[in-house]
Amino acid sequence: MSVETYRHYIDGAWTDPASGQWFDTINPYTDEPWAKIAQGNNQDVDKAVAAAKSAYDTVWSVMHPTQRGKLLVKLAELIERDAAHLGEVEVRDNGKLIAEMGAQTKYMAEWYRYYGGLADKIEGSVIPSDKPGVFNFTRYEPLGVVGMITPWNSPLLLLAWKLPAALAAGNTVVVKPSEFTSASTLEFMKLIEEAGFPNGVVNVVTGYGLDTGAPLVEHVDVAKIAFTGSDMSGQKIYEAAARQIKPVSLELGGKSPNIVFEDADIDAAVMGAISGIFAATGQTCIAGSRLLLQRSIHDAFVAKLIEVAKAAKIGDPMSTETHVGPVTTPPQYQKILDYIDIAKQDGATCILGGKPYTGPEAKGSQFVEPTIFVDVNNKMRIAQEEVFGPILAVIPFDTEEDAIAIGNDVDFGLAAGVWTSDIGRALRMSEKLKVGTVWVNTYRAVSYTSPFGGYKRSGIGRESGAEAIKQFMQVKSVWIAQETSVTNPFILR
Repeated sequence: MSVETYRHYIDGAWTDPASGQWFDTINPYTDEPWAKIAQGNNQDVDKAVAAAKSAYDTVWSVMHPTQRGKLLVKLAELIERDAAHLGEVEVRDNGKLIAEMGAQTKYMAEWYRYYGGLADKIEGSVIPSDKPGVFNFTRYEPLGVVGMITPWNSPLLLLAWKLPAALAAGNTVVVKPSEFTSASTLEFMKLIEEAGFPNGVVNVVTGYGLDTGAPLVEHVDVAKIAFTGSDMSGQKIYEAAARQIKPVSLELGGKSPNIVFEDADIDAAVMGAISGIFAATGQTCIAGSRLLLQRSIHDAFVAKLIEVAKAAKIGDPMSTETHVGPVTTPPQYQKILDYIDIAKQDGATCILGGKPYTGPEAKGSQFVEPTIFVDVNNKMRIAQEEVFGPILAVIPFDTEEDAIAIGNDVDFGLAAGVWTSDIGRALRMSEKLKVGTVWVNTYRAVSYTSPFGGYKRSGIGRESGAEAIKQFMQVKSVWIAQETSVTNPFILR
């Protein structure tokens, strides 16, 4: 099999790493290297930031917003054209299902189209001032160079939650993708070129976190960091950015409760529970990793859940018939197995899975069986800590108040699911759950039109929706005196 070589993309050119070093990217399904990625360092970051700053100062920030929007819309068309190819690259890189990744790469075009349309519709306000003889208005301005650090589970979709909003706002960008899944972002840069974006507007530097991510966060010419990843990594980024009083947006981990009441459509809720934890092999920040079941339906629900989960087909992620693919990275694979042992040691009972999958469909070595634990209480580590794998903790509850208390009793607050036929209960739960997204009688629904983000350790800021573009801008208040006379220069006017 031929091995692709991927270079940095800096100032509109494919650039060798300053170190002269490369590292392999591994196909999780086969355990085989399929591409070589440039191993960047601070010199590459400096070069990329300088290119982005020059493009910001000379071209991008002064370009009319309508023109920026047209380039984003053109990019959306190219994404739709090449969505299948981009999806296949992502599957080779992260092992997630082609059915999901292909759908994601096609759908992500809508973010670019949406923000392309929004680019020339950001308006300030005329403020009815209480000061006589003064005209006061506000204007929104871009921040400058934005650094973006993306994760390995859905690289291009999660980049789409950041990049078009930042570009539409007039910023230029340096992207640092995960070292495990850099290839699809670099393939995407070919579309940036084809769409006609000026050199330096979008740059990509690849490499390890300490070598490239840290210098990007700490660079004095980077005005903001947008990050998706674990809460611990997000905390370190937040601390580093704070030393420069640099704004951040952080989309971090989750330990989302998927709450099923006895009046729910049980069959639909079972499918929602399966989708919440076993889709994407559980490698999603919004995984419904805590299944809260009203006690009266607990046993019957678990029986149906096991029946459906057992039928999940494990194997080749490139097959449209596969339901569960491999774990993306060796460290994550080991982490999942460690948490299975922790859950057992803490007294939880494993009623399905609980070990590596080694069946004939497992070509590589990073498969984990869909796993369900019962006899879980919410204080156990399996209920409190993000596993990021196909591991479900089932927790019983009695009343609506119990469900709210258990649902909120974690450090995270990214999302929650509620399954009920009572509209009053649905509204009460959506108000009381301390999370950024509440799904009622559905799960894992996202859109370019709707804001997404977390409470507590799940993050800061929002992505997607009209609000997101202003998080890549700053507001300026302008005062114009209509009279030049000054009554007393020694007091606040």
